[in-house]
This record gives sequence, structure tokens and C-alpha cells, in this order.
Amino acid sequence: MTTLIQLAYLVAAALFIFGLKMLGRAQTARRGNMISATAMLIAVVATLFLAGLDYTYIIIGLIVGTAIGVFIARTVKMTAMPEMVALLNGSGGLASMLVGWNEYIRNPHADPVTAISIFVAVVVGAVTTTGSAMAWAKLSEKMPGKPILFSAQQLANAAILGATLILGVLFVLFPGSSYALLLIFLVLGLALGVLAVLPIGGADMPIVISLLNSYSGIAGAAAGFAIGNTVLVVAGSLVGASGIILTQIMCKAMNRSLANVLFSGFGAVTTSSSGPVEGEVKAMTADDAYYVLEAASNVIFVPGYGMAVAQAQHVVKELADLLEKNGAEVRYVIHPVAGRMPGHMNVLLAEANVPYEQLVEPEDVNPTMEMVDVAVVIGANDVVNPAAREDEGSPLYGMPIINVDMARTCFVLKRSMNPGFSGVENPLFYKPNTRMLFGDAKATLGALVAEFKDA
Repeated sequence: MTTLIQLAYLVAAALFIFGLKMLGRAQTARRGNMISATAMLIAVVATLFLAGLDYTYIIIGLIVGTAIGVFIARTVKMTAMPEMVALLNGSGGLASMLVGWNEYIRNPHADPVTAISIFVAVVVGAVTTTGSAMAWAKLSEKMPGKPILFSAQQLANAAILGATLILGVLFVLFPGSSYALLLIFLVLGLALGVLAVLPIGGADMPIVISLLNSYSGIAGAAAGFAIGNTVLVVAGSLVGASGIILTQIMCKAMNRSLANVLFSGFGAVTTSSSGPVEGEVKAMTADDAYYVLEAASNVIFVPGYGMAVAQAQHVVKELADLLEKNGAEVRYVIHPVAGRMPGHMNVLLAEANVPYEQLVEPEDVNPTMEMVDVAVVIGANDVVNPAAREDEGSPLYGMPIINVDMARTCFVLKRSMNPGFSGVENPLFYKPNTRMLFGDAKATLGALVAEFKDA
């Protein structure tokens, strides 16, 4: 039986790797998700055949977990996916923390390797649990989304981290008499998770989500080492490594270091870069915008979090279909950090059945942006802010953006002139080729659709 279980773990690990690879492309992501879910099912079923398990609590857990999972999957709104991902990350961290804690109770005289694994599983799991809860609260606006800063914040975080590491060393050296130490560094880990996410604002939430996802994987791998479960080590390592890689990619997309994301309090205040923005804001109605779009042969849509809030993805697709019927080439340009979680815009547009082939990245469009007749910005802000390219005094300077200001005409669909998550004023709104369409994005796009249908 043991050989069969290990063989099943091997198959599950291989499927995890294949599934993860397929998640890297939009065209194969759905299949990759199914393969990964199948791998998890194989791993869970194989684990159930381990000797000495009490099936009573396992069956109760399966029933309760399945009911919660089905309910969430059926009821969660697409706009709430970032919050859901944050909660799922937290659940993974909480599970690893409890596994590490229970393993110590079961075997307090652990060898050094197991003691280190328990320490990592408990601390990283605790940080992931409360950090994810904070991320959920900020994303769901249960608390202010802006960075929350206080004096000596970084010093306090460093002191807690240092104390946790010292307690961890003592725990590994004297595991048999260190239950109190475990409880203390568990509490410190919970506190560190809260304090680590407090100074992070909405602009950096995609990075925080991917980082917490990585933490949950690391905690899971450590828990796997603690209980000697091969497939948990493999699955946790894959999640941890892929989360770190994704975090690095997103930091690169924002031209910022991870330390800057975690400690700078980016977006805490509204700034106007190195000087006042010059130019005049020109508003336009949907009626007038229709005539520009009707004559366009090359149109790009640039979605941002505002599109998610307005639930405008379906009407965007409807407008795009009408433009194509009118002879225009249509593409959707997705910035890596658009929205509030990695791939946020891709998920929303996939829900509206936008073909994967029409989703492009900034580097695919920027070199030929002058050939674009109309760039339609829907609720995006920082990722199209030309200050990132033009103003060396701007906090955004150096961040790769979508150069919509270089298109022949740029429409910006927005409720007001408020800056984005970064708090940096956007000169795009004052450019001579920019026209502002103020109001609810879904209503504005609906009016444009009506104009095309009535024509």
C-alpha cells in the first residue's frame, strides 16, 4: 500500500508541474487548472489510505469544506475575486500553521530538521493568515485601502522579526521544553502579518497578493517536511517558487524593488510630481465620441480596476464586436499590474468571452502606438500615466506604462479627476489629444453601443 501511495504522490506531483506550466498561457489556463485540481484530488485520496487516520473528522471536514467551496464558487462576483484569492491564501497559511502546531504537540522531542520545519510552518503560516486577512479587509474596503503608517513602524517590524528568529533558534535547540516559545512566536507571526500589510496601499495590492500566495506555498512545504508528506512538499514548493517569480515579474513591471513595495507606503499622499500639470481638460459626450470611433480603423481598449467596479466587461465586448463589424481592428492591452490581483483583467475579459488572441501586452502595442486611431482607457490610471515616462520627479518615474498618450486620440472613461491608487496626478487627462468621458463606464459604453446600433 505504501508503494502505491508514493506512486500516486509521484503522479500528482507530475500533474502539478504540467498544470502549472499550462497556467502560464491564457489559451491553456483552464485546462491547467483542471489538471492541477485532478492532481490535488489524487493526492488527497492517496493520503486517505495512510494507516492510523481518524475518518470521522476527515469526513466532517470534507463535507463542510466542499459545501463552503461550492457556495463560494457559485456566489462570488468576478469583481470580488481579489478578495477571494486573499482569503484562500490565508486559508492555506492557517492550515499550515495548524499542521505545524499539531505536529509539535504530537512529537515535542522533534529532531532539528523537523523542529525547523515546524517553526517555519507556524511562523510563515501565521504571517500569511493575518496578512491575507488584512489584504482582504483592504480590498473589500472594510478598512481604508491607503497605506497606514506610524512612526518607528519599520523599527517595530524589524524588532518583532528579530525576536521571532531568536525564539526560533531556541526552539530548535531545546524543542522538548519550548511549547511556550512556540505559542509566543506564533503570536508574533500573527502580529507581523498585520503590521507587514498595514503600510501597503491599493497600488501595490497585486504584488502583495502574489507574495502572500508565495508565503502560503512556503508554509505548506514546511508543513510537508514536518509531517513527512512528499506531495505536500512538492506542491508547496511549486506554489512558493511560482509566487516568488510572479512577485518579481510584477515588481519589474512597476520598476520597483520588493523592499520599496513593502516599506515605502506608496500612495500614502497625493502628489503632483515635480510641478503643476499644464494643459486643459476636454470633456466629451458619448454622442461625439461615437463619430470618432465610427471612423476609426484601429482601436485599443485599456481596462483597469474601474472597469471591474463598473462591471463593464460585457458591454466592452459588445462595443468591440460592433467596431469589428464596422471594419476596425480591436485589441485589449493588459498591463501586468492592472486591477487588484495578478491577471485580474484577463479573468474579467475571459468572463465576457473576449478571444485570447485579442489580449496583448504593452510591449506589443507601444512601438506602434502612433498608428492607433483611438485608445479607450476604462478605469485605468497609474498604468497609463505619462509622468512615469516624462517626469523624473514623479514617484512613478521609470515604471513601464501603456503609452496611450501617443495614440491619435485617447478616450478616458472615468468618474472624476481623482488620481489612481498611487496618489500621483495624471497629466494624460490634460493632453491635447485626450478627451474625458465622465460618468459610469458601463453607462458610457452602453450609450456608445446604442449609437452604433441606431446608426
